Amino acid sequence: MPVLPIVRLGHPALRAVARALSPEQLAGAEMQQLIDDLVDTMREAHGVGLAASQVAAEIQVFVYESAGHDIPLRVVVNPMITPQERELVYDWEGCLSIPDLRGMVPRHPEVRVQGLDRSGQPLDYLCRGFEARIVQHEFDHLNGVVFLDRMRDFKTLGYIDEWQRMGDGEGDESAVG
Repeated sequence: MPVLPIVRLGHPALRAVARALSPEQLAGAEMQQLIDDLVDTMREAHGVGLAASQVAAEIQVFVYESAGHDIPLRVVVNPMITPQERELVYDWEGCLSIPDLRGMVPRHPEVRVQGLDRSGQPLDYLCRGFEARIVQHEFDHLNGVVFLDRMRDFKTLGYIDEWQRMGDGEGDESAVG
């Protein structure tokens, strides 16, 4: 499967609101190939999530997985995300479209995910912790939002190699997506 180029901050696809897919579009060979390519691209880039917007496809699809966190591969189409708690938890995030930068981003610790899987079957599940963070990050991409937009204090924004050089060790998580 081809690995697709990941667009970087400044590309208009990262600021566009993605369009929903019809069941017929989702079932098409071209869309199924794109989903396979998203998975391969995410894995090749060592990310834990990737939205179609990040490969300049302005459609409501994202993929994610993290073997290190026991999060299996998921394909989410036409998602709706509902926070399950009002509180926000801060943690480090990065993005494959904003290479090498990390910052502290507030996210809900638990969300409900509704949408379709790649076969067009309904999805409805809860996720917590790191998985919830990934889902919110990728959902944001489908709405033209990047993690920088969610940051409340840019003092934590920095290049990962600088954080590591300073011995902080923070922010060395894989780029979200």
